Amino acid sequence: MATMLKTSKLICYTLPKNKSPAHLNRYFQTLHKYNVPLQRCLNDVLKRQNAVGPVVGCARMYAAPSEKKVFQRVKPHCNIGTIGHVDHGKTTLTAAITKILSSKKMAKMKQYADIDNAPEEKARGITINVAHVEYETEARHYSHTDCPGHADYIKNMITGTNQMDGAILVVAATDGAMPQTREHLLLAKQIGIGHIIVFINKVDAADSEMVELVEMEIRELLTEMGFDGDNLPIIKGSALCALEGKEPEIGAKAIETLLNEVDKYVPQPIRDLDKPFMLPVEHVYSIPGRGTVVTGRLERGVIKKGNECEFVGYNKVLKSTITGIEMFHKILEEAQAGDQLGALIKGTKRDDLRRGMVLAKPGTVKMQDFVSTQVYVLNKEEGGNGKPLVPFQQMQMYSKTWDCACQLNIVGKDMVMPGEDCSVELKMIRPMVLEKGQRFTLRVAGATVGTGVITEIKRRLLDDERRGLLEGKKAREKKNAA
Repeated sequence: MATMLKTSKLICYTLPKNKSPAHLNRYFQTLHKYNVPLQRCLNDVLKRQNAVGPVVGCARMYAAPSEKKVFQRVKPHCNIGTIGHVDHGKTTLTAAITKILSSKKMAKMKQYADIDNAPEEKARGITINVAHVEYETEARHYSHTDCPGHADYIKNMITGTNQMDGAILVVAATDGAMPQTREHLLLAKQIGIGHIIVFINKVDAADSEMVELVEMEIRELLTEMGFDGDNLPIIKGSALCALEGKEPEIGAKAIETLLNEVDKYVPQPIRDLDKPFMLPVEHVYSIPGRGTVVTGRLERGVIKKGNECEFVGYNKVLKSTITGIEMFHKILEEAQAGDQLGALIKGTKRDDLRRGMVLAKPGTVKMQDFVSTQVYVLNKEEGGNGKPLVPFQQMQMYSKTWDCACQLNIVGKDMVMPGEDCSVELKMIRPMVLEKGQRFTLRVAGATVGTGVITEIKRRLLDDERRGLLEGKKAREKKNAA
């Protein structure tokens, strides 16, 4: 038998004389007994003399972690997040919240660089991917979503807001409302976020009159968008001052006031625990030695270790089994609707899965490609492109964590003008998980042009009909003439 020596950075195998380091592969299966972390960087197997034995195979490992904690559900869980224009301070505010709460042992402090940790994010100084942070207040446990503000990454922002129960709108006192401020509010309203708290940031860089004008502007905008602009809470402060420990009145105290308002103003959502579980997949990872991990927010139901499941979407149905559940690196005995989690699965490869698929109880969700909807077309003041919708128009439909091309068929009209709503049939380029009552957003050429809700599931498209979705106007006219 080989002897295993465990250090903080090396796992060393001492082998008998008649064995070669190639035999290390069979011993890797025993690593779990020694609590070796899953991520490992295997270097070339080294051969060297050692006092313990003549041949030693070494594989460089990360330090062995401590035993993972089990998540204790002692406070109600709520999903909150930051939205707003690029560079207005959303990520800085997220980092400031974790710093203030870490002093009370209610969060693990996250630096700005820990939240925007992708190489491109660091290089450009902007948020691109949605980031999730855990913290708790006296009243609740929170999963905080930091959304990208840049117009080029609105797709990721839609995914982020789909996971929120309430939102913190961050507005810089130096700029006021900007294009993505309006668009983020619009998308939040479409998705169904009814409770917004405003944080006017960077008040240390603006005079009091400017701050007052920005507050008036934001209240008017919120009222225009259908929120309770006159009464919703607005907090003024500086996230940077809170991070740097300066000017506590607009720094740390402003952050504490913000969190108190979030606790009071955002009602505790009623979770749908009785229905079969469903989780839209946000990210997919492959963990060496363990399997595939999918992450996302559980929309409904309860999942437990050992549950059979299906991945549905993009014209695929893949069967699998859930072998482990975690939330923010803590083990979950069971996950409930509203939890932001990672599920370890077996029986399905990482390359077979993709963002936008749905993890669900077997047989409970179906793919559809032809639905009736009620759509509202945005006017220019609401962020639309000012153009009407016309039959056979190609658009990109966004819902849950997926987006897919679709074709419009307007019922009873030749066109739908901005500011109007109408019954619209949508034919999908590929079958996706669609349900009655599901909300969606329509975008074309980088602009949000409409929002809607599914009113009826229709029959499945034939293959010839789906191929016809790619035809141009001349091809359709030629076919109709024949």
